[in-house]
Amino acid sequence: MKIDCVRFFVTDGNLFASWLIDVLGFELVWGNQEFPWIGELSEGNHPSQHTYILQSGSVRLIVSSPQQPSDDAVRYLQTHPPGVGEISFLVDNIEEAIARLDQNQIQILTPLQELKLEHQQIRWLTIAGWSSLTHISHVLVERRWLTENLPCNHSPSPLEIDHIVINVPDGELIPVSNWYKNILGFQPQQSFNIQTETSGLCSQVMMSPCGRVQIPINQPTTANSQIQEFINANNGAGIQHIALRLPNIIDAITQLRQRGLQFLSVPPSYYTNVCQRHGFPLTTAELQAIASQQILVDWHQNTPFSPLLQIFTQPIFAEPTFFFEFIERRQQAKGFGEGNFRALFTAIESEQDKRGTLRS
Repeated sequence: MKIDCVRFFVTDGNLFASWLIDVLGFELVWGNQEFPWIGELSEGNHPSQHTYILQSGSVRLIVSSPQQPSDDAVRYLQTHPPGVGEISFLVDNIEEAIARLDQNQIQILTPLQELKLEHQQIRWLTIAGWSSLTHISHVLVERRWLTENLPCNHSPSPLEIDHIVINVPDGELIPVSNWYKNILGFQPQQSFNIQTETSGLCSQVMMSPCGRVQIPINQPTTANSQIQEFINANNGAGIQHIALRLPNIIDAITQLRQRGLQFLSVPPSYYTNVCQRHGFPLTTAELQAIASQQILVDWHQNTPFSPLLQIFTQPIFAEPTFFFEFIERRQQAKGFGEGNFRALFTAIESEQDKRGTLRS
């Protein structure tokens, strides 16, 4: 299993697609034959002006905005601000996935359909998420290639989706985790419980059997938690952020800042403290480089030469909801920056305090 594509529902698809191209470096992909479930086609088999397909490396994003009253985008935006409304999972065997759905009595929103193209056969179906996530469709898609040695049409960029984070209301962490376990076969991995002097959260990481898809799920533990702020602004549970994995985060963030992308601020004291931790894995020059770009660094004590570097953008829409993370895993570093979790939480708290929702 892996992430096939992620779909955003926004009020102005042209504006958001242009932002993804100009700032994040995505490329526009013409033709939606590989994504037959998105619909909304114009003549000539090109996406209409209301749907855009974008790609960078293996990351494929679909951007949809309202066109007809029955559109998925209309239904999503009637209740929620712009954000992720659909995740497509690539599965090896869709019959096995259907058997698991039947076993757990899961309602199928769109029954199994099939499309044969010149080089591949696509079969897919759509289900809703857990009760608080019913507005986020889950597409299960199987792709069988009919021709060997096809030319690669991916962008040369090595960008990949590292993980997708979900925020849920208090009391739903365990039910949602169990839903992903029972329905999609995910297994629990790390868990976190973060508490500052002001607020807190707890988190459970779920991983697909093959290890290629990771979904951390967050739940607030205080009424003023940043997770609760997200739920209030989003009018319910939803996707908090997508982490994009890069091979060289320092150079990438330098370029993204030059293009105007705004990131969370990190206090200078963070770097004073982090370099004093046992097994600090970077040279002085590397420390200066990550500090200049305000990138966080973490590592496991038993694998000090496998650092994890990560940074988080400001919310990209008007509401304090969705943001992107950029991450570099050197030597295939594992985990989610446990040592950075509190630093991230504190940084988001600082932004939350500016909005006046932390101490209210």
